[in-house]
Amino acid sequence: MHSSIYYPEEDSYLLSEILKKEIKEIKGKTKEKDISVLEIGSGSGIQLETLRKLGIKNITGSDINKKSIQHCKSLGFQCIKSNLFSNIKKSYDLIIFNPPYLPNNKSEPNESKIATTGGKNGSEIINKFLTQAKNHLNKNGKILLITSSLTKSIKWGNWKNKIIARKKLFFEELYLWELKDK
Repeated sequence: MHSSIYYPEEDSYLLSEILKKEIKEIKGKTKEKDISVLEIGSGSGIQLETLRKLGIKNITGSDINKKSIQHCKSLGFQCIKSNLFSNIKKSYDLIIFNPPYLPNNKSEPNESKIATTGGKNGSEIINKFLTQAKNHLNKNGKILLITSSLTKSIKWGNWKNKIIARKKLFFEELYLWELKDK
């Protein structure tokens, strides 16, 4: 059913660009030799490759799509099949997620919906992620999360959140959020 890999689009490139700045900042503030990073929804592996180029060694990728997992493994990454955190056992310093965030659109083909549609409001998958993520984030850790101006009804709960980057597109604006535990 989940047959095609989500290849990089504007949201992926925005996340990759900001990830480079964030990792340099994190590395500058920490005495740790390596930080642990989890990516939920690794897709084509663009963020995993960005992390590797930045010298991060403790990287775990995950995806619900078997083809994405196989692809990321073929690139040399540890990547596990997981629906959000269902098969994630550890905690991480940084969690990154470029989720399906668009509201349901009846005209979109089912083939691409798995990668783009986050439910009726676009936020249903994000809201599940937000409730599960606290159990997998180390103390002083942070999350980088992409959403859209089209995404409605995000339930931030106890997350301190701020927009750290935005990109205007033809029909929407993308937001890259930094989330920390309150």
